[in-house]
Amino acid sequence: MRIVVFGANGGTGRRLVQQALDAGHDVRAVTRQPDSFPVKGTGLEVVDADATVDAPVDGADVVLSALGVPFTRHPVTVYSRSTATVLAAMRRAGVRRLVVVSSSATEPHRHAEGGFLLNRVIQPLVTATIGKSTYDDMRVMEGLVRDSNLDWTIVRPSGLFDSDGVTRYRLSENRSDGVFTSRADLAACLLAQATDRAWVGRTVAVTTGEGAPTLLAMLRREAFGK
Repeated sequence: MRIVVFGANGGTGRRLVQQALDAGHDVRAVTRQPDSFPVKGTGLEVVDADATVDAPVDGADVVLSALGVPFTRHPVTVYSRSTATVLAAMRRAGVRRLVVVSSSATEPHRHAEGGFLLNRVIQPLVTATIGKSTYDDMRVMEGLVRDSNLDWTIVRPSGLFDSDGVTRYRLSENRSDGVFTSRADLAACLLAQATDRAWVGRTVAVTTGEGAPTLLAMLRREAFGK
């Protein structure tokens, strides 16, 4: 299968490209920094492009977007602009299958596994302050995808963390009680959508149960790098 990956040089994107190559797919990795792209392998094409203005999807069977940007208080338009560019390019090229990464925070809800600290303090604070512009733009992106008439799937992870490998991650429609998602599991979920039609036209939440950090450990790591 010929797969195009946007956001290929990010934490999830690199894992996604590697997993796709390991599975025997041909991969076009789209990144604005091709010289620093660390993944190598047979079947890999690394393309220098900015998805907000150019989306090289010709010849693809499926497009997987793992685009992401850090939190900022400034307006964010990367998700919506990139998605508009990708959708237009897919229509021109006749490519129908699209899978995009969004976030569970685009639809804030009580997480049964989150407790008071997450549900009453952290989630409301982040979504109203440093994450507001990011999640606002993600919601615009989700609307563009749903209105596209393509074979789309929106994937919503929870709090991202790094792990050594893929676990038996959990999928649920729209939202999940889970608090964390490993980048390896997110990449595996994205790759699975390339061949699985079960979630076409639907939004799927993906979370990790095995080996996930505690909320306090995650906060300590983010604050102090430990």
